[in-house]
Amino acid sequence: MYGGATASSSAPSKEKRPGEEEEDEEEEENTGRVTEAWERAYADERSWEDLQEDESGLLRPIDTKTIVHAQYRKRLLLRSSAAASSRIQKGLIRYLYVVIDLSKAASEMDYRPSRMAVVAKHTEAFIREFFDQNPLSHIGLITIKDGLAHRLTQIGGSPESQIKALMGKLECSGEASLQNAMELVHGYLSEIPSYGHREVLVLYSALNTCDPGDVMETVERCKKAKIRCSVVGLSAEIFICKYLCEETGGSYTIALDEGHFKELLLEHAPPPPAIAEYASANLIKMGFPQRGAEGAVSICSCHKEAKVGGGYTCPRCKVRVCELPTECRTCGLTLVSSPHLARSYHHLFPVEPFDEVPPRGALGQRLPTSCFGCQQSLVGQGAQGSLRVTCPTCKQYFCLDCDIYIHESLHNCPGCESRRIAAL
Repeated sequence: MYGGATASSSAPSKEKRPGEEEEDEEEEENTGRVTEAWERAYADERSWEDLQEDESGLLRPIDTKTIVHAQYRKRLLLRSSAAASSRIQKGLIRYLYVVIDLSKAASEMDYRPSRMAVVAKHTEAFIREFFDQNPLSHIGLITIKDGLAHRLTQIGGSPESQIKALMGKLECSGEASLQNAMELVHGYLSEIPSYGHREVLVLYSALNTCDPGDVMETVERCKKAKIRCSVVGLSAEIFICKYLCEETGGSYTIALDEGHFKELLLEHAPPPPAIAEYASANLIKMGFPQRGAEGAVSICSCHKEAKVGGGYTCPRCKVRVCELPTECRTCGLTLVSSPHLARSYHHLFPVEPFDEVPPRGALGQRLPTSCFGCQQSLVGQGAQGSLRVTCPTCKQYFCLDCDIYIHESLHNCPGCESRRIAAL
């Protein structure tokens, strides 16, 4: 642990009247008070400046759709520019441990109602988004408190079981130990097959770490085990966290407020580029199990108990498993479903970013009046009527909602797909 000292300086004092002293005290209180993170969110946004009046003097509603779309376009263009610079290999089968700091620092109330509540809320959203973006991947949870690290859940492919376990263990106490957490993660991820990408995401609230040994040695072991470590901090930057991320090829970011924390956390949902020395092409043997009959009674290999109906049957050893994707505990075969593979395909061939269209178009160009995707009108909606995008391949026009839906959920351009169908 490291501590710091502060130095103070004194200036010549002069006599003041009682009224002046009270005013000075109020000014010192106002200027010296530390602004909380939830207060900075409102102060930085200055949302009151976005209010506008119409012709009759009434307030117009704030166009939040345009703001959200601008933020989305910024993230999309950053991802596409990074992918266009070089051919990037991505790991589609990820094994991720989320390490949550539940030390006494997580009970601070600079985030409303507390850091712990904000982390739990957005971790739930992250888990759901992670499995939506990575259907073949697995996730597990580890907590840090009282100087120890505890595995909250085993690594698995069910978002509901992970969220249920997280919400039942929200208690803050003691100090945080980054070394104990990384040692625990190293022990579990070292057993992962070579085709799986090993990752750790640490949500760190403390400003120090209470370690029983040399944490630098732990960092080196994680680096040799090819474990990518990333940290999202809720307080100031810490050297050991930055060193850990630099050595293992991860990222270290600091959240400024709750909205920024959510944005930083969701950036880890899509599969990251594979590190060159870690990336290797492997053929993986997989099985596609069949859904069990509804009235059949069988013993589940996951929970070691008899269950009625549902479940899946391993095509190799014929044992029952509860959920997919998973690894058969009897024969070791990787069990997936065909929709899982189809949903992972879009990371390899993403839809190109659409081009923004000027409000009036080019000189002499006649713009379409409806969106090609949802058929909603693109005119007669005030300021929103001028906002539209076009696909650079098929040249069809889309509204803002369809633009986000195509790139975030559908992962196929309706205009391009309709041209392929017409060609057939």
